[in-house]
Amino acid sequence: MLVASCGDLAADRALVAGAGPDELLKLRAGPGLGYNVILGLPDGTSLNRGDCVTEVGQLWCRVSLTAAPQMTGYVSADYLSAR
Repeated sequence: MLVASCGDLAADRALVAGAGPDELLKLRAGPGLGYNVILGLPDGTSLNRGDCVTEVGQLWCRVSLTAAPQMTGYVSADYLSAR
């Protein structure tokens, strides 16, 4: 597992982008498809982005919801856009 810093969890903001109008980005308990889904996030959801890790060739970032910082998990970096 490689670790890449995406910045301070409270300072680096991102938006969910590219999930699609009828799909949700899955917030997972860990960095990978094998982890449980915590909840689905629609495009436009504001997130605080933390450290990112590469797992099986995929970059995953630890995030918290801007509106509910206690809600944390991992999402695929492919669906994060700079705010």
